[in-house]
Amino acid sequence: MQPLFADKRGLITGVFNKQSIAWAIAEQILNAGGECGFSYMPDKPDDERRKNLGRVSKLTEGNPQVKFLQPMDVTNDEQIAELMNVAKSKLGRLDFLLHSIAFALPDDLKRDTIETSRAGFKLAMEISVYSLIALANAARPLLTEGASILTLTYMGGERAVPGYNVMGICKAALDSTVKYLAFDLGAGGVRVNALSPGYVPTAIQGKMGLTPEQVAEFETGITQSVPLGRAGRSEE
Repeated sequence: MQPLFADKRGLITGVFNKQSIAWAIAEQILNAGGECGFSYMPDKPDDERRKNLGRVSKLTEGNPQVKFLQPMDVTNDEQIAELMNVAKSKLGRLDFLLHSIAFALPDDLKRDTIETSRAGFKLAMEISVYSLIALANAARPLLTEGASILTLTYMGGERAVPGYNVMGICKAALDSTVKYLAFDLGAGGVRVNALSPGYVPTAIQGKMGLTPEQVAEFETGITQSVPLGRAGRSEE
């Protein structure tokens, strides 16, 4: 029997480190025979160590299924276009696209939602929501019939979660965006879905503005409400 992703090629966005849900998904795809290209957040010009590239390189180096690493700022249309040019050159087509990109200013996450700054709201929506539209549109010429676009969401878009604040509003908008993109692309046989994996500890926990005691209380509430009695793991 062929591996599940044999002869499948796609693009992975949003891997930050080993704890990223995006990396857990990518790792499964690679192990199942898929070929992947990765985008990563561009390093700052004065970062001689190139930490962003280094984090992704550390995970992917030596894997023949990894075809390229390409910097990409989702607020920059030229960089999005260049990412797709590289994908076309290295992969030829896209059978899947993983969107795992979200951001809100730490100061906005630390304050009540009602105090969210106008600039912070715009930035959070652009990076966390519009980026899916921008990437899907740019990838459209490369998407095969039967291709899949997947993004990651969270229950904070359905109900208020303490500390999630403006990011919860973004997830609600992202969920709606998925439906409209599915409508637009469905005629071409392209599926668009959102995965809500439940509570999985990732890098965002440190940016929600909660004290360690509040994080512990939050995690206790979550684990008491799920059948497994614990938080999820990215590999799951």
